[in-house]
Amino acid sequence: MKPLLVLLLMISLLPNACTKTMPPATNTATTPKPAANGPRVILPDGFTVNIEIADDDELRAQGLMYRDHLAADAGMLFFFATADEYPFWMKNTRIPLDIIWIDANRKIAHVKHQVPPCHVPDCPSYPPNAIAKYVLELAGGEAARHGLKEGDLLRFEGTENVVAR
Repeated sequence: MKPLLVLLLMISLLPNACTKTMPPATNTATTPKPAANGPRVILPDGFTVNIEIADDDELRAQGLMYRDHLAADAGMLFFFATADEYPFWMKNTRIPLDIIWIDANRKIAHVKHQVPPCHVPDCPSYPPNAIAKYVLELAGGEAARHGLKEGDLLRFEGTENVVAR
């Protein structure tokens, strides 16, 4: 009878032995490296801005509303299906922003510095008086810090598959 109990005990422990996990491999040569940074805009001075993308009406309408902070190396890039004059407003935006309108060739068409937050229902609109296909929003003061001006060429990376809707 004792050998039968030992056999039953061994059989009951067998599933646990088979499901025990092994520690992860420590050989970094075969461990894949993380993917490259997300989408970004490279400014003329070489500074990299990590961007969020607003490529549809809902995301464009939301923009950077309700943010209490925007890092110096962060921003939002708005994609539009066609080049046109796109006025922006700051409704429910809590921080000052620099708004940079960019043409289809990725040249800056207009810069509006330090656009103030708006906390009232009837916020003013800021037209660029220029045709743009993209708009980049940065933390207030960043455009001046990097010397951005009309005619400057910006480089987009990681945005090749973005389709404005």
